[in-house]
Amino acid sequence: MSSYSRRFVLFAPLALVACGFTPAYAPGGGADKLLGTIWVQDPTTKAGFDLVERLEERLGRPEDIRYDLGYTITTEAVGVGITTENQITRFNLKGVVDWTLTERASGVKVASGRVQNFTAYSATGSTIAGLAAEEDAAFRLMRILADQIVARLIAVSAQLP
Repeated sequence: MSSYSRRFVLFAPLALVACGFTPAYAPGGGADKLLGTIWVQDPTTKAGFDLVERLEERLGRPEDIRYDLGYTITTEAVGVGITTENQITRFNLKGVVDWTLTERASGVKVASGRVQNFTAYSATGSTIAGLAAEEDAAFRLMRILADQIVARLIAVSAQLP
């Protein structure tokens, strides 16, 4: 290891502290005020259930509710693998979640956003295998989208009331 890279490794944390960087999950960090304080809108669909499950996994079950998180989920399956006989063999499952974080006491919207991503699944094999693959892709998609929402919430957590 060269002396330059050793110095960089030694002094990089000091540079982060000097610019005001604090770890999000440290005691008193921005994400600390999110844990156990967000009530997520009740799910009405399987996708909503999977999304809420992952959000509560990451943010904790609401105990001291300060914020309400509302969301709208939109998904679309798009055929991407097509045989010469026009049979679709692979799908991309695209998902979008529009979300809003509202302070419960005042009813004021404090953060909002849109996250989007996709997963894929194979449609070859039996009908049961195809349905299982589609369900698994939907489950994975909701976890990805929930993780993106949490990342955005952590990013704005320092400015939350």
